[in-house]
Amino acid sequence: MKDDILVQTKDLQTFFYTDEGVVRAVDGVDIKISVGETLGLVGESGCGKSVTSLSIMRLIPWPPGKIVGGEIWFKGEDILKKSEEEMRRIRGSQISMIFQEPMTSLNPVFTVGYQISEAILVHQDVTEEEAKKRAIEMLDLVGIPDPEKRYDEYPHQMSGGMRQRVMIAMALSCNPDLLISDEATTALDVTIQAQILELMKDLKRKIGMAILLITHNLSVIAEMADNVAVMYSGKIVEYSDIKTIFKSPQHPYTYGLLSSIPLVTKKRVKGEKLPIIEGVVPNPYHLPKGCYFNPRCPYSTKICREEDPKIEEISPGHFVKCWNYLKPGMGV
Repeated sequence: MKDDILVQTKDLQTFFYTDEGVVRAVDGVDIKISVGETLGLVGESGCGKSVTSLSIMRLIPWPPGKIVGGEIWFKGEDILKKSEEEMRRIRGSQISMIFQEPMTSLNPVFTVGYQISEAILVHQDVTEEEAKKRAIEMLDLVGIPDPEKRYDEYPHQMSGGMRQRVMIAMALSCNPDLLISDEATTALDVTIQAQILELMKDLKRKIGMAILLITHNLSVIAEMADNVAVMYSGKIVEYSDIKTIFKSPQHPYTYGLLSSIPLVTKKRVKGEKLPIIEGVVPNPYHLPKGCYFNPRCPYSTKICREEDPKIEEISPGHFVKCWNYLKPGMGV
């Protein structure tokens, strides 16, 4: 591995074994994040984004989930070979994650201040008083008013947005090498969202923190990401730098996602509706033959319905998993 690559997955496969069958939630995912890079991971709900991040953290619950194949490299070491004790030392200090649902991530019987301080005490050589001071500073940084008072409050005493900010404060408190943000700012109003994103960018500049940014919001991706991986039904279907993805998307799914964004600069006829991607994400127990996107794809041909394409590098740094990526009309 190159020295500047912080984390890399190779052919990562995470399956869930249920009574109804096997769900191939992550099926052969290859991503890499360099030191100080922000990688945006986008796709519809149920495509495997969160499972990818939980796999990197080694937090897949068994049963029913299991990492069945591939490699996950972090700082030049395969973390799939590390013990659970070693992983506990890595989680929270070197890799932090802001989970999607703060109410289920925070312990209801402890104050939020205690929970942030505990994370700091576990991973840093500081006193309890120093940990408390650091926790209050973090609460202030993420925009929580009167942080000294809020330090002693319980999760149920806070709104959903406040709890999410507590989770962000906890994740950032130990200055991690990699921050995984799983829809971290979805529940926040736009003003606080902008402040949190600016805080992430500031930490990225100061300590070289890398970010795996999972979101449905493509405007956040445009603001934050250096590179983008587009995910569909457990597979990466397009991967490139941010400018290329927005200027010249080559996979029909990526094109559909970008086309559905309302643009101030684009005039629309009265009553004209935004383009949509027809259909829904396929049932994970009954995936279609060939390319998983073919039932929804306007460019689908016979080979799309029969064979699953391999991901190919169509230009330097631009990877696409599609039989018809060069079809006229692609790109915006």
